Amino acid sequence: MAAMGECQRLRENLQKLKLTKIDEYLPGYVDSGRGEGKPLVTALRELTDEEIRFRDERAADMNFKLSNFPGRKTFDDFDFAYQPSVDRARIMDLRTLRFLDEAENVVFIGSSGVGKTHLATAIGIEASSSHVATYFITFRSLVERLLKAAAEGREEQTIKNVCKYGPLIIDEIGYFPVDRTVANLFFQLVAARYERRSIVVTTNQPFSKWGEVFGDPVIANAIIDRLVHHSQIFKITGRSYRIKGLIEEDGPAEPLGAKEGTEQKKTTEM
Repeated sequence: MAAMGECQRLRENLQKLKLTKIDEYLPGYVDSGRGEGKPLVTALRELTDEEIRFRDERAADMNFKLSNFPGRKTFDDFDFAYQPSVDRARIMDLRTLRFLDEAENVVFIGSSGVGKTHLATAIGIEASSSHVATYFITFRSLVERLLKAAAEGREEQTIKNVCKYGPLIIDEIGYFPVDRTVANLFFQLVAARYERRSIVVTTNQPFSKWGEVFGDPVIANAIIDRLVHHSQIFKITGRSYRIKGLIEEDGPAEPLGAKEGTEQKKTTEM
């Protein structure tokens, strides 16, 4: 009875200290005899291991939600065999997150469906899981946010807030043109992060077309200049993942596949 009373008091203490996982884990640990005969310090270490594991998992889930990812796309999910233009060794180097220490940018260029967003998201999830403040946003949503802030006279504060993130991931630049007002706001954001914080960008347009995207070649060149300095650029050519299932099921004729690959390459190199 005394032992039961002590156990109950211990659990009450654990609850007050908000050591919820140890509190949950303790009864099974005691009943199974896993702590029997072990030094007290070993038993405490095993119990605290469970608490730390629980808190790490909870923090990772919270970081994932706050980072605004479009889904759980990881490096392990990426099919490098299907997309041979992607240098696996270089991608695995990104996985180490060393580029963040150097404030390097990462740019993925390629046509729709080749895996740009997947890889950008995988980088973000890796950073977020390592407790690095990360944010994912589409270019359209970013434009809307910057325009709203400018209309309310808050653009400087908004840009400052966005600059707090380790990697800022901007998806789908080039899918619609913007005017000079937006181009100027975006330039301010890029300039504010230049050589301070990393930006990860996906785009379906080569840099030679960014003058059209941003409505002003001079501003576009200024943006490109700051993005590509201290950067890693990946030009992805190949077939869309969205037709992968059809290709595997139907097995397209070799000449058609070769022709599509050539057209994709020309589009990417424009």
